[in-house]
Amino acid sequence: MRPVSSLPVKIRQIEHCWIPMSDGVRLAARIWLPEDAEARPVPAILEYIPYRKRDAISERDETIHPYFAGHGYAAVRIDIRGSGDSEGLLLGEYLKQDHDDALEALAWIAAQPWCDGKIGMMGLSWGGFEALQVAARRPPALKAVISVGSVDDRYADDMHFKGGCLLNDNMYWHSLFFSLLSRPPDPMIVGQQRWREMWFDRLENLINPIQEWLPHQRRDDFWRHGSVCENYGAIQCPVYLVGGWADSYINSVPSLLARLQVPRKGLIGPWGHQYPQDMAPPGPWFGFLQEALRWWDHWLRGIDTGIMNEPMYRAWMAEAMPPDPGLPETRGRWIAEPLWPRPDGHVRTWHLAPGRLADRPGDDAALTLSSPLDIGTASGCLCPYGLGSIGHELQTDQRVDDGKSLCFDTPPLGERVEFFGAPVVELDLSVDRPVAQISVRLNDVAPDGTSTRVTFGLLNLTHRDGHTDPRPMESGRRTRIRLALDNMAYAFLPGHRMRLAVATGYWPVAWPTPEKAMLTLHTGESTLEVPVRKPRPEDAGLRPFEEPESSEPEARTMLVDASRARSVHHDVVTGITTLEAHKHRGWFRIESHGLEMSSEGTERYSVHRSDTSSATGETEQLVLIGRGDWRLRLETRTLMTSDKEAFHIHSEIEAFEDGEKSFTRSWDASVPRDLV
Repeated sequence: MRPVSSLPVKIRQIEHCWIPMSDGVRLAARIWLPEDAEARPVPAILEYIPYRKRDAISERDETIHPYFAGHGYAAVRIDIRGSGDSEGLLLGEYLKQDHDDALEALAWIAAQPWCDGKIGMMGLSWGGFEALQVAARRPPALKAVISVGSVDDRYADDMHFKGGCLLNDNMYWHSLFFSLLSRPPDPMIVGQQRWREMWFDRLENLINPIQEWLPHQRRDDFWRHGSVCENYGAIQCPVYLVGGWADSYINSVPSLLARLQVPRKGLIGPWGHQYPQDMAPPGPWFGFLQEALRWWDHWLRGIDTGIMNEPMYRAWMAEAMPPDPGLPETRGRWIAEPLWPRPDGHVRTWHLAPGRLADRPGDDAALTLSSPLDIGTASGCLCPYGLGSIGHELQTDQRVDDGKSLCFDTPPLGERVEFFGAPVVELDLSVDRPVAQISVRLNDVAPDGTSTRVTFGLLNLTHRDGHTDPRPMESGRRTRIRLALDNMAYAFLPGHRMRLAVATGYWPVAWPTPEKAMLTLHTGESTLEVPVRKPRPEDAGLRPFEEPESSEPEARTMLVDASRARSVHHDVVTGITTLEAHKHRGWFRIESHGLEMSSEGTERYSVHRSDTSSATGETEQLVLIGRGDWRLRLETRTLMTSDKEAFHIHSEIEAFEDGEKSFTRSWDASVPRDLV
């Protein structure tokens, strides 16, 4: 990413201001403006998130929002109620209160003398969710949205459940959110007396996020709230959807393109869960901020940038990816579709036969499998953040998991096979337990035997007919299930083989079922459908993207560099496999106001290869915040175990001021399993 030191428009910064809400709470904002915006009002761009404008992601903010201001926009970064320096309490994800506040904040921005009344809203992850959810409320000033790394269905595609299976990223996100909720405002902003009152108000009203989420194990009203798929028609402004194939938040891009009725565009590249210009591996990347400006100029200024004359959906077609957890870049090319879904879409069907993917149906063979519970150790991170050279979160060689699966291979391909979309499996199967899960991976097997996961899907078989009313499986009864794998664009090269791998679990991605199940898969009527796409000459004529650029962040000093470690340990004596991941986000000092911050977290998941009750998840977070002789330390810990009947959770927090413990609290809960 190339920082741009000179921007077309001179800007000024309002480092902090208060935005009043109707109930008396004030939201904290940071604003960048063209110098003459009061004399010549401009459109505004809002990012509305709980990730602390003052410290945690201030450097990232400084690479984005001054860039927009320097191109003639008012750029506004607001901390959601109860986060960062904003007043009030944050009591959960995507609450109606958050949306109500956003509507008031939009109206406030539109009424400022520096704003011409037109506003765009953008965001990554939480901010992308909020942009879509607020758009569904139809605020009059909101004219366009850019949503990056978000979802339209909070149950089906977020970090909590996938295919009705409980994800271990539910614990990881809980750990981060738990730590985020417990952090104080900056005394320099809210006052030397009031900061502690606000902090203890947050601590004393702290929710235990995992305890809020886990009782909702099916798609109920808890998840319907904030899921824009409940009413796509509620969104009436233009939407640009952006994602990365290495991210877990990809399916909403084609889903929203297919279902929204407003002007819309979609773009998916190879990167992880970051803005594209942040260069989260794997690349290549592109000038996302320049592309965003083309979008804002069109919809907020009425300038014909040509962006709406280009294809609706653009994506990176990767090829021959090695199974490298630190893969810096992928090979491939950009492709595009004028409409989505493709009106001329073609599906190629392979039929499952023992050990093979065949062009024609074969005999009905019954294949049995009960995978070891540590199937999935080659999966990498479900949601890679991939920050620069410390990423190493991608999947590894799949042969370790292929050996614990039923595998079906094509012969070596005689020609290039490209697909774009979501492969679908239809499997004729039975299980011997009322609750069972399957994982299905589509892999690329190179001539040297290395196996790369291209895409995958999970299904809790009790959710085979939907996520609202799951039903137990009847032991031994043959059932036909349909499972769409995650969307992807990928080219299998001549001499490579396609491999479909089916297993009875996927740890540590998904939490094991109450009992270990035996799967019987009948090959005769089982199929794999792949949405193939022929290369087109017009792919080579797509408008080239610009190189990534940004504004120059303010000075900060790194006291301890960021680092990451991830390991898998198999104890051959005890039969227990443990995955441990440690992420240190660095310790830095912001020179303009002297605040220092350090945060690091550890995840640890373990399971015995054949004992479902052995599954354990542990997370820890350590946060240091200070300035001069003011020093705070926050420690959070969560432990989750389970048996056949329930999940058991213990969480605790300890807070220290200048080395002395000033607050402690713990939570204990048992949550009944609901066919999970």
